[in-house]
Amino acid sequence: MNLTTARSPFSVSSLSNGDDRKFSLGGCSSYDTDSVASRSSGVFSGYDTLDTPPSYDFYSNTEIFGRAKKSRPSLFQLHSNPQDDPSPPPLYEESSVDKQSPDEDEPTEPPPEPARFGWAQGVMIRCMLNIWGVILYLRLPWITAQAGIGLTWIIILVSSSITGITGLSTSAIATNGKVKGGGTYFLISRSLGPELGGSIGLIFAFANAVAVVGDMEKDVSMVDKLNDIRIIGVITVTCLLAISMAGMEWESKAQVLFFFVIMVSFASYIVGTIIPATPEKQAKGFFSYRADIFAENFVPGWRGLEGSFFGMFSIFFPSATGILAGANISGDLKDPNVAIPRGTMLAIFWTTISYLIISATIGSCVLRDASGYINDTVSSLSGECLGVGCNYGWNFTECMTNKTCPFGLSNYYQSMSLVSAFAPLISAGIFGATLSSALACLVSAPKVFQCLCKDKLYPGIGFFGKGYGKNNEPLRSYLLAYIIAICFILIAELNTIAPIISNFFLCSYALINFSCFHASITNSPGWRPTFRFYSKWLSLLGAVVSVIIMFLLTWWAALIAIGIVIFLLGYVLYKKPDVNWGSSMQASSYNMALSQCVGLNQVEDHIKNYRPQCLVLSGPPCMRPSLVDFISTFTKNHSLMICANVITVSLRIETLNTKISTHLKWLDKRRIKSFYHTVVADDLHVGVQMLLQSTGLGRMKPNVLVMGFKKNWRKAQPNNIENYIGILHDAFDLQYGACVLRMKEGLDISRTMQASTTTTSPTIDTSRLYPMDPEELMATSQPTTVFQTRQGKKTIDVYWLSDDGGLTLLLPYLLTRKKRWGRCKVRVFVGGEAQKVEDQKQELKALISRFRLGFQDVQVLPDINGKPQSEHIKRFEDLIAPYRVSSVQKDGQEADETTKDFSWMVSDEEMETFRAKSLRQIRLNEVIQDYSRDAALIIVTMPVGRRGACPSSLYMAWLEIVSRDLRPPVLLVRGNQENVLTMYCQ
Repeated sequence: MNLTTARSPFSVSSLSNGDDRKFSLGGCSSYDTDSVASRSSGVFSGYDTLDTPPSYDFYSNTEIFGRAKKSRPSLFQLHSNPQDDPSPPPLYEESSVDKQSPDEDEPTEPPPEPARFGWAQGVMIRCMLNIWGVILYLRLPWITAQAGIGLTWIIILVSSSITGITGLSTSAIATNGKVKGGGTYFLISRSLGPELGGSIGLIFAFANAVAVVGDMEKDVSMVDKLNDIRIIGVITVTCLLAISMAGMEWESKAQVLFFFVIMVSFASYIVGTIIPATPEKQAKGFFSYRADIFAENFVPGWRGLEGSFFGMFSIFFPSATGILAGANISGDLKDPNVAIPRGTMLAIFWTTISYLIISATIGSCVLRDASGYINDTVSSLSGECLGVGCNYGWNFTECMTNKTCPFGLSNYYQSMSLVSAFAPLISAGIFGATLSSALACLVSAPKVFQCLCKDKLYPGIGFFGKGYGKNNEPLRSYLLAYIIAICFILIAELNTIAPIISNFFLCSYALINFSCFHASITNSPGWRPTFRFYSKWLSLLGAVVSVIIMFLLTWWAALIAIGIVIFLLGYVLYKKPDVNWGSSMQASSYNMALSQCVGLNQVEDHIKNYRPQCLVLSGPPCMRPSLVDFISTFTKNHSLMICANVITVSLRIETLNTKISTHLKWLDKRRIKSFYHTVVADDLHVGVQMLLQSTGLGRMKPNVLVMGFKKNWRKAQPNNIENYIGILHDAFDLQYGACVLRMKEGLDISRTMQASTTTTSPTIDTSRLYPMDPEELMATSQPTTVFQTRQGKKTIDVYWLSDDGGLTLLLPYLLTRKKRWGRCKVRVFVGGEAQKVEDQKQELKALISRFRLGFQDVQVLPDINGKPQSEHIKRFEDLIAPYRVSSVQKDGQEADETTKDFSWMVSDEEMETFRAKSLRQIRLNEVIQDYSRDAALIIVTMPVGRRGACPSSLYMAWLEIVSRDLRPPVLLVRGNQENVLTMYCQ
């Protein structure tokens, strides 16, 4: 924006955001002059300045209890004269304690410090517990039997690579600035914006709430009946809820206890693999470490419908997830920027090692098939002996042949209990892994949902965002997650929805990876993660692979999950929440726009790609909705539109910026796709000259000037008429086209599209910010009328009287492409000779048909050059009479010196010189009255007056007389005399 205003119109108080507190130069309300002097003496000693050294307070959004927050001095404070305003704003902001009213009791001590966790207890242990689950204890041995040790290691490493890539992406995002509560939702929404962040936040919170009962059902359903599942499930989840609502400290202690139980179960298992097997265990297939058993189990042994690599991968992969459990409580971490990367990556590493060790050890100790009978020995049975068990004196041939072996890796899910030194410890580990995962999900869901509720992206969820206690615990969200979990426990059929829940988690992983990739690829200066061990291409690979795995797991569930995400995304896009988080989407939009604008410079303009790019002299757009709405009708989604405002009065900086923001919001609310540009100038003419010469960027610059008709020009000062016509001359000098819109007083253009001529009062826009300046030259006849075209068979009458390059024809064509005007029939009127009417009509129709505009109704007006009626001539002469200079030639030697420089005056010689052109405008108005009285819109080629030859008042009278006394709106159009239509394909 170009500001030409002097210093005096701005006051220091305008920069204080309404704060009336005072300070003396060199001090502030919270500190005396000595403190300021001592503060800056080491840096600015010997200088009279308010400059301050860098401070954390200048960049922080939070306050420290009991201490005033420093405020960086503004540029105005630094360069202005302090005598200009005796009460500039303070250099320090009051703290929350200082802002209390006198009646409030001041707190005597700071609020209690909330519980905060480090990287080990807060992230690593939590993630490890959430990754370990019943699959580790019950399904991993079976997967090893199916895929063999070799392929099982590949499955584990591929799964861990995907989660590892996601962990790297999470670490990069989490270290790109201060992270607050909200976990996955916070990371994605602040990176990709509220649209994707909101949709993922909602489904991720729901998925965690349902996942509370996921492992629980799998564990209990193997030994109990349906009602037992419901009873035990409700009791267990209720206990977990009590732990969660007791506070994060108790929940963290419970997680440490579960971690200890699992570690003991692992130790029991490892010890059990070393202890020599008893005959009872040998009968069930356990022989401790044996090389031939390892060799036998190293290769695959596929069985059943699920016996394939991808089948085993789809079963195992959910056990590798859970890496976001630590990030989901980001608000409860001491230092999330350190805790999330370190804890997450170490958790992935150690759990991967544990999976590899268990797969290799159990595959080296246990056979795939065993009968469990103590008498199935080689010596007691006759016949052929099959399998590795024969080498150790056991013959399981019968059950292997009949496929009825109850034990072995392929048949017995409790193989780890068989191997363990003390089997009950494995059962304890199973319950510990189940309950720890359920507890982590029960905590994660409310934490994520609370942040989503506070952002208010979706209606009706704000109630659940309230926090309680020193840790801001989301108790209401806890209860909601509990109710959701109980509902699915009572259904007791989680297998139906489990695939969708798994895909919800994978959607989150895909978007986290994409967030990291997108933030990196946009090259935004704000993307500066302190965690450097990531790759944008690995992140992209992780996002793509996550989507592929969604379809490999369950294709129909993947489609449902993606459909829900798209639905929620569409809702937020439609609502357009008023948030701005500096997302990478904004950076990407800037990059694409910049690249495209620069790329346009390499392409020469072509007639086929011509678009009317309009500079609309609207003033504040809300003051002239008719003008703005009409131009938006044919520019929306097709070409450039810039609403321009010239400010000729002194405004404070804050007032000006506030008004600009308000006008942009008005345009957005009205769904008008337009830029808004403001300049400050000494007068309107100078301001428009600035706009005409500087508005736009590269090829994206206006080529048509649009303004409203100056309805009160006869009451205005003559110099205002001179400025108004001067604007048109400036536009023509710079090769702009020009449009002037005139509407009858009190006309609602929505009624012009109806067959009925019933009149109604105009729609009044009440959003004016300040009164209209009566001398402002951009006024329309009815600035508060709203364009809203209704259905009805009406016409758009085009008077193409002079060839301006085709802009007069192009505008009605663009209008008819819109639904508002699509039902209108376009009629084209041209001047002609009475003897050649038919020939001229056919010639013009052929020309228009080559333009492919679809206009079929062409009429030749042979009487356009006839003499107008005498009363109309008299009316024109009365109109121009106040601006006549009788018996004086402006360029003659005898001209009066007091009137010589008034270019708006019309001499008798000029009246005679332009008499024919004046009569043509009068006659044109008569013709329009005859042919277009009931049209929806009239478009007329605008006459052109030579600069310096045609007086501005006479030119203004032409525009007045052409459009006078017409009920429909009149658009006066003049192209820049260069082709905007072509009949060729190249």
